[in-house]
Parts: sequence; C-alpha cells; structure tokens
Amino acid sequence: MRIEKTISKEEFLKNKSAYFKKISNGAVFIYPTDTIYGIGCDAANKKAVEKIRKLKERQQKPFSVIVPSLDWIKENCEVFGKAKDELKKLPGAYTFIFALKVERCIAENVNLNSETLGVRLPVHWFTSIAKELDTPIVTTSVNKAGKQFMTSLNNLDESIKEKVDFIIYEGKKESKPSTVINLIDGEVVVER
Repeated sequence: MRIEKTISKEEFLKNKSAYFKKISNGAVFIYPTDTIYGIGCDAANKKAVEKIRKLKERQQKPFSVIVPSLDWIKENCEVFGKAKDELKKLPGAYTFIFALKVERCIAENVNLNSETLGVRLPVHWFTSIAKELDTPIVTTSVNKAGKQFMTSLNNLDESIKEKVDFIIYEGKKESKPSTVINLIDGEVVVER
C-alpha cells in the first residue's frame, strides 16, 4: 500500500492500522478537529514532540493534548471544585487547563516540565483516534509561532507541509481555536 501525503478521513480510516503504526513510530501529522486543523503526534513520544516544536518554532509555550476519554482526564489531572461541573461541557470546543497529577502520562516536553496540562476532547470523529490509540495526541494550531493558523491547504505553511508525515484533510475550516479555561485552582478562569 502506498501512503499518500494528503488523505481524506475515509482514506485514513480505510488504512487505519498503517497510520496507527506510523503514529506509534513517531509520525508528526496534521488533522482536523471541531475548531481548526491541528498538528500532532503521540504525546508520550518525546522525539516526535520535539519535531513539532521545531516545525512551529515554539520552544517556550506548552502544548495541549486531545485525550482518549473523560476518565483519562480524571486519572491524570487534578479535577476538583467547579472543574467537575466544567467537565460536563465535554466533548466540546474547549481546552481545559488542569494541574497534572500523573507526570509520566505525557512526554516532559509537551508541557515543558510544567505542573499543568491543557486537555481537549473535541466533538469530532478524530477524538475516537486518541481513544483507539489509548494515548493523548498533541494538539496545537498548524502554523509557525505568531503566524496565521491553517484553515485550508491554501494557507498551509510550505515548510510545515514538507516536514509532516501525512495530512488528514476535510476541507476548509471556518471556525476559531477552542476556548481556553483555566481550572487549576478548581475555579473557572476563561483565558481565551
């Protein structure tokens, strides 16, 4: 089977085992979400996470992850106070920031040794991929730091396109990035 660089959801799902193997082996890829396109990898793979940092020219800020499930959040993050009610919004177009309870659940360079983690559970078919892989997937906008994020193949930075292993494309995205809510102290603080 020849693996194309840019594929549809159907092509990805048809050849899922081959793509899962690539992801498990450290592939960096572009994928759709309920908001915008993300660039990601297995969040437990330090080398793959570093590739994304280099592609985005983003060495200082932490990345968020798409998680396999609500249970994953409860097992690996400190969820208390009003945060418990906020979880009822998931799946949804939110990034929740929690204090991290289990550091080894992600590579240390995802959150840059911070004690927090941004988590997403999008209303989108791609969420089931993190669930099936049973691992969090790095989720960050497809762009160089400070530049416009990708909404279609027409505005995908060529230097990023050249260096990803594959792209799952489902047409132009008309949305904006997820709402970021800080729940570290058990209170609700909207950051974006």
